[in-house]
Amino acid sequence: MNRFLKLPLLFDPDELLKDLRACETMEWSRHFHTDDYSGLWSGLALRSASGKADDIYSHPGSAGYIDTPVLGLCPYIASILGLFECEIESTRLLRLAPGAHIKEHRDVHTGYQFDVFRVHIPIETSTQVRFLVGGHALDMREGECWYADFSQPHSVENCGATARTNLILDCKRNDWSDTLFRQVGYDFAAEARSSRLDRATRTMVIAQLSEMKTDTAERLIKQLEAEADIDE
Repeated sequence: MNRFLKLPLLFDPDELLKDLRACETMEWSRHFHTDDYSGLWSGLALRSASGKADDIYSHPGSAGYIDTPVLGLCPYIASILGLFECEIESTRLLRLAPGAHIKEHRDVHTGYQFDVFRVHIPIETSTQVRFLVGGHALDMREGECWYADFSQPHSVENCGATARTNLILDCKRNDWSDTLFRQVGYDFAAEARSSRLDRATRTMVIAQLSEMKTDTAERLIKQLEAEADIDE
């Protein structure tokens, strides 16, 4: 049930597109996970850990995120950020070119149960974009706002003739977001039941978190190791 949720926020597609067009002449960086996709997948940072527009790595849990100069070109997107009553970490425009394919993978740190959440706001898309999360199709339209648990296996394929560009926000969970998620049916009881991982999955998650070297990752590692001690 918590695989993905349409949040009760709707934005003006024309204003989003206007901001996007203001960024078209800038240099977009190829996505850093080069083994995870074929074709062209590129991005531009509006907020990043370094304050640089070409720093499209999400750096989850890093202390301090800075607006990049690109955000100054996007007044409507800046107003959207002001509506989120929680800490916003990275903010990116990510574009998947026609014919490009993001292979199935997991982002183990990006689920609400990890106290962080990633939302997608499509700016340009089509019915030919195939987005799967946990084996289920996620159909997003321009201006909508969606949460998905990207710690589950997910993939995207752009089978259309035009680019798919989404605004993507990484946010920290708080009381405001709990209220928002409760409004759209997030199952907090299911979250509690599924919070305990099996031994193999726990080992895999700890290994991936160890590579991140952030305060949030260290906290999650300690939590998982404590669960392992209880289970044993």
